[in-house]
Amino acid sequence: MGNNMDALDQASIRLPGIEVRILARCASTNSALLAERVGSPVLLAVEEQTAGRGRRGRRWLSAPGRDLTFSFARRLGRPARELAALSLVAGVAVTQALRSLGVAQAAIKWPNDVLAGDAKLGGILVETRLSGRTSVAVVGVGINYRSDPQRARRTRRRVAFLEELLPNLPSRNEAIERIGLALLQALDAFERHGFEAVREDWLALHAHAGRKLRVRLADGRTVTGIAAGLEQDGGLRLETRSGPRAVRSGQVLSARSA
Repeated sequence: MGNNMDALDQASIRLPGIEVRILARCASTNSALLAERVGSPVLLAVEEQTAGRGRRGRRWLSAPGRDLTFSFARRLGRPARELAALSLVAGVAVTQALRSLGVAQAAIKWPNDVLAGDAKLGGILVETRLSGRTSVAVVGVGINYRSDPQRARRTRRRVAFLEELLPNLPSRNEAIERIGLALLQALDAFERHGFEAVREDWLALHAHAGRKLRVRLADGRTVTGIAAGLEQDGGLRLETRSGPRAVRSGQVLSARSA
């Protein structure tokens, strides 16, 4: 089990067929892997990330010893048009892994946040690039591990930490191993069968199913409707006053009972 300074340790993260690397510090684990010629799968974890990116250009920093911050890269042969669903695939893997560690209330906020109740526990950023006839997919994961009251004040929203949710806190190495295995399995399933492989799992883990959502669209407008599942490509399906609406890029601003 974890202690206050359980250092990340390459030998303690056992992922068959995956090269595991640890860095003390880097700007962005996603950027580091995107810049490489990735052949076989790689997991890169870092103690401190200084210029990480969240969605829509937000900053995603991690403090030494306080977070689970890593990226997982592998090649995929699925058509490029299907890759938009990867953040949903990754969300299922991360949420299921956290539940297996004991976070019973872990759930997904479309498209790529991990919640515990209504508080944000972590986030996922998927980036892809074409590489010959295949694509390289890089899944960046950030999970709040040790309690940090300053972070909650800075973000001005409810934030959850594994330390507060689990009486028997696993080491960061153990947690990264569990999430890494889940990502490996989910991406293998996606490679074989596409998003359909995890669609039902995603729906079962959706934090806001059946709730009335207010969503900010990519162009800044907002739309309100009841969450009613997913489109074939992973878009969020809303039942609005003017009929069904699919949202493929946006941010859920609020959720309440319908």
